[in-house]
Amino acid sequence: MQLVGNPASPFVRKVRVMLLETGQEDEVEMITAATSPTNPAPEAVAANPIKKIPALIRPEGCTLYDSRVITRYLDARADAGLYKETRVWEVLTLEATADGLMDAAVLMVYEGRVRPENMQYEGWIDAQWGKVEGALDALESRWMSHLRGPLDAGQIAVGCALGYLDFRHGERNWRKGRGALDDWFAAFSQRESMVATQPAG
Repeated sequence: MQLVGNPASPFVRKVRVMLLETGQEDEVEMITAATSPTNPAPEAVAANPIKKIPALIRPEGCTLYDSRVITRYLDARADAGLYKETRVWEVLTLEATADGLMDAAVLMVYEGRVRPENMQYEGWIDAQWGKVEGALDALESRWMSHLRGPLDAGQIAVGCALGYLDFRHGERNWRKGRGALDDWFAAFSQRESMVATQPAG
């Protein structure tokens, strides 16, 4: 299999962490694609009609895209139980919360990188950060008992989301007033899969 993506993407990192946690990393070749909404990489265009990363090219079936589809497939393939049936709706909701946080944080980066400076809209950036803060507050107030439980795909998504905030939005100090989430992430970020996939650049 081949994974089309960029190591700086939190969505790609989520897939890479899943690969490591389920022992499948040696079965997937990474195809690095430098891509953006206005200048999609040829690799992303060829793999995904929406021209986004990640995409997982499989020799035995259709190419999979959207990180949630890929991680669910990898979990099923390894029979890893990271979408445990007895709490699958909680896992999926937690993952969706983390993915929404990542969406907003990535859009903030694109607003600064892709749009010309005279067209950038501070209100848009503030609105995206409001979504980030809403997700963070929900994690702190409603999800800590789940986060402290056995490893699942929702936790992986949250870990990658918080790592992306440190990577691209560290100056905004997401930890302020969220001590429980900060403590959880400090421990979770030391997992071998998280250390091995830290973004750079």
